[in-house]
Amino acid sequence: MQFGLFSIGDVTRDPVNGTVPTEHERIMNTVAIAKKADEVGLDVFATGQHHNPPFAAPANPPVLLAHLAAVTETLSFSTATTLITTTDPVRIAEDYAYAQHLAEGRLDLMLGRGNTGPVYPWFGKDIRKGIPLAVENYHLLRRLWRETNVNWKGEFRTPLQNFTSTPRPLDDTPPFVWHGFIRSPEIAEQAAYYGDGFFHNHIFWNIEHTAQMVNLYRQRFEHYGHGSADQAIVGLGGQVFMDETEAKAKKFFRPYFDNAPVYGHGPTMEEFTELTPLTVGTPEQVIERYLGYADAVGDYQRQLFILDHAGLPLVVVLEQIEILGTEVVPVLRKEFEARRPAHVPSDPPTHASLVAEGPDSPFHEVEPARGRVTDAN
Repeated sequence: MQFGLFSIGDVTRDPVNGTVPTEHERIMNTVAIAKKADEVGLDVFATGQHHNPPFAAPANPPVLLAHLAAVTETLSFSTATTLITTTDPVRIAEDYAYAQHLAEGRLDLMLGRGNTGPVYPWFGKDIRKGIPLAVENYHLLRRLWRETNVNWKGEFRTPLQNFTSTPRPLDDTPPFVWHGFIRSPEIAEQAAYYGDGFFHNHIFWNIEHTAQMVNLYRQRFEHYGHGSADQAIVGLGGQVFMDETEAKAKKFFRPYFDNAPVYGHGPTMEEFTELTPLTVGTPEQVIERYLGYADAVGDYQRQLFILDHAGLPLVVVLEQIEILGTEVVPVLRKEFEARRPAHVPSDPPTHASLVAEGPDSPFHEVEPARGRVTDAN
């Protein structure tokens, strides 16, 4: 099972000392965080894509990811998320294939619609068309990575005639794709149709809602003939803050929670931790809480945590990564694998595993579900 971090790159005032990092400091802190994740043996680092303040996450994530690949040894990279609605799929195809080469295959990506309304008109798009944009743009992206001399005409961009995206994917094998969403069943259907991964970043949602969405994706994954429902590729988001006692963790983290733009001034920290995956306590409490998620959603393949948010100082974030990598993840790995049935994959597909499947694998088909729909539903 893969464990890692994701960052939204928020530039947030530290409520304790009043300092606000510059954009340069925030960007360089992100590099330090990824290098620390690599050092402690985590598997994945993912970055958000933002075009607006107060975020210093990249508008073009492959720039950051390619750099991080050059300064790390084993860490893999992803996005959280790539905006499939407001980013031209031709640009996605070219940029991520280029970054895939530079990363020597240590790269996949997560696609999402984005939830910042003003961004859509900045790129000439209508947020009311978010679902159709996601569906059409992703289908074109698959063609661009799997076909040459593409002829295409759709609703949301100019037609293409005899167009070949370059560079071609490394080893002629496109990056694995996750579809990230919170509440849209159409996106769960899309992920299932293509046999892609499904990532539910439920950091603001209760586990009952998350389980409902994951189970929908699993059922449709099986319906389209990609395998049994429990073999579907699932990832979850999470957020934690840890100390040697629960009381110390809550005392330290409370001012950051109370003043964070993303969830401050709303529910209390206790209410939020009861309803969402936010766990503020000891490493043992984090382990116990997160082991329970497999009971709710089934055995899954990727768990990402957000640690560098709410204005937390870099030194504190690095300490949290150390605890996560040395005290929490080793136990979670062991326990998750001990309960996983032999037929359920431990990890999501990687570049190496996809290359090993060969060029005739369904992964290389634009629409692998065609002709494979089962009679299960």
